[in-house]
Amino acid sequence: MNFDEKYCLKMFERLLATDSPTGYYEQIQKEICAIIKDLGYEYEVTHKGGVIADLGGKGKPLAVTAHLDNLGLMVRHINSDGTLNVAPIGGLFPFYIVTENVRIHTRDGKTYTGAVCRIPNSLHVTEEELTMVLPDFRKNVCVVLDNDVKDPEDVRKLGIETGDYIALEPRFTVSNGYIKSRFVDDKANVAVLLTAMKAIKKNKLKLNRKVYFYFSLYEEIGHGTNWLPEGVEDILAVDIAPMGPEQNSHEKKVSIFAMDSRFPYHDTMTNELRSCAIKGKIDYVMDVFTPHYGSDGDGSILAGYDIRHAAIGPGTANSHGYERTHVDGLKNTYALLMEYITKK
Repeated sequence: MNFDEKYCLKMFERLLATDSPTGYYEQIQKEICAIIKDLGYEYEVTHKGGVIADLGGKGKPLAVTAHLDNLGLMVRHINSDGTLNVAPIGGLFPFYIVTENVRIHTRDGKTYTGAVCRIPNSLHVTEEELTMVLPDFRKNVCVVLDNDVKDPEDVRKLGIETGDYIALEPRFTVSNGYIKSRFVDDKANVAVLLTAMKAIKKNKLKLNRKVYFYFSLYEEIGHGTNWLPEGVEDILAVDIAPMGPEQNSHEKKVSIFAMDSRFPYHDTMTNELRSCAIKGKIDYVMDVFTPHYGSDGDGSILAGYDIRHAAIGPGTANSHGYERTHVDGLKNTYALLMEYITKK
């Protein structure tokens, strides 16, 4: 089934337009529900915030999951000069975000802008501190507001307080097929799932089993799919395949994950995916991701479900930073997903 690249990129950009650092979920939940409804599917919302679309089919239920939450920051403390001391949400490192633009979301619904800065922040004045000392959220990194504030009282008058969420600017762009943006992990794969849903509905494709698409919202902190619909036998996570030394992952290919930092994926289910890739002549590689990687399928296993779990995804550079993948990587991920859920 042909990959609707235009629709996929449109959905990716639409999802990026709604901030969703882990825990700040209500707006992105509304957005995904609206998209699913427009596509003509029934869905349910879990108590803690996930959204599960029912694609139909009969027997041996499969949950395919991709997550809508992403890395971000939270106001930890308001500094004496009116800057914000921040804490990372998820595996976010300060060297990846210094100088990034941000949006601060207050608990009464206001939004302010700012930027992540070093302390001190001018190379011309403090070269040694900037070039010799690593950035550290607790010591020398802050968020500077785009407002005239000079002390904590000024900041609190705006409505900003400890515990407010801070979202990073995604900076989405496409050049020669290369997709550059924050949160390819994992909104790009959510867009792949939505593209699959569109194709299934439009072409009246027959699924080989009962299928749910599970859009989770706590994957970055490890409990996105700790609850599953009744009867689910298998879970397939669609997530990024980080690139690096000794990795087979490639931006134009789909990786099938054999193992991550927690444990091996289910061997039989992994072999089923590999067979589908071979049959469909899909450009794939096998990969092992250690020591710092996990997927939503792991959370379901750790929650005690008697299920098989596997994972696939496009090769992605600069994971947890300003990420890069390629349209072909999304296309091959889509092709493998479609081959797997429609195989006879």
